[in-house]
Amino acid sequence: MELSLDSMRILTFDIEEWFHILDNESTKTVNEWPNYESRIEENIDRILNVLDVCGYKATFFCLGSIVDKYPEIIKKIIQRGYEVGSHTQMHQLIYEQNPKSFRSDIDYSIKSIQDLTGEKVRYFRAPGFSIRDDNKWAFEVIAEYGIEIDCSVFPAPRSHGGLPSYKEPLPSIIKYNGITLKELPINYVNVLGRPIIYSGGGYFRMFPYFLIKKWTSQADYVMSYLHPRDFDPDQPVIKELSIDRRFKSYVGLKGAERKLEQWLRDFEFIDIGTADKMIDWDNVPIVQL
Repeated sequence: MELSLDSMRILTFDIEEWFHILDNESTKTVNEWPNYESRIEENIDRILNVLDVCGYKATFFCLGSIVDKYPEIIKKIIQRGYEVGSHTQMHQLIYEQNPKSFRSDIDYSIKSIQDLTGEKVRYFRAPGFSIRDDNKWAFEVIAEYGIEIDCSVFPAPRSHGGLPSYKEPLPSIIKYNGITLKELPINYVNVLGRPIIYSGGGYFRMFPYFLIKKWTSQADYVMSYLHPRDFDPDQPVIKELSIDRRFKSYVGLKGAERKLEQWLRDFEFIDIGTADKMIDWDNVPIVQL
């Protein structure tokens, strides 16, 4: 099928462990993580096997802590020709940090990736899309570390993060306090006046495929955000999660891999580097924050 600026679909994965669940005390920091088995290697293999079949490129936002502990996994991703960006070092909500601690975190992350790959880190995504109106200073830190394209904006309300004031879910230029940054936000579809997210995480797992296909076919721009845990139906249940969080974390796991395979058969996807070259950045919306 023909790919054009009128049908830009970007494929990205956030590389983290199945237990890296935000806003939950029993999985919150590195102090709790040793209590859980690692499933990252087999879950990454699931994703890579699907990509081998479809032949599309993708961008992988990697935690620095995963890079440090499992460098062979990241090497496997790179050797297959995929891009790598930063997802921070320790997967913490940015609005629970201050500029100094966030600066330290992103510094570790970028150095971990660059030391392994030998390539400049150009892309960034915040854990949980946790840049809100009260911590937009994060964009300054991101720009300070040479990030060229940010993918942290979730332009709708959500439990941790979200910038609903970000009016257009389209490639944009962010201007904030003297910095300029390219932004590829998450997309949504308007249903009865409400923004509905469908291109990643629990949303992708929850909605039936016929709706995802319909919404994708209607969209000029799609930014996916999938995780290794999204395709692991055998992962343990974290008992401490609330009923609401448990539903969001475990809904649709059994059918998610088949759903992804179908999505990639029905539509053509590209990575961020390809999208960057295709977008006329001089003529995208400018968002003053």
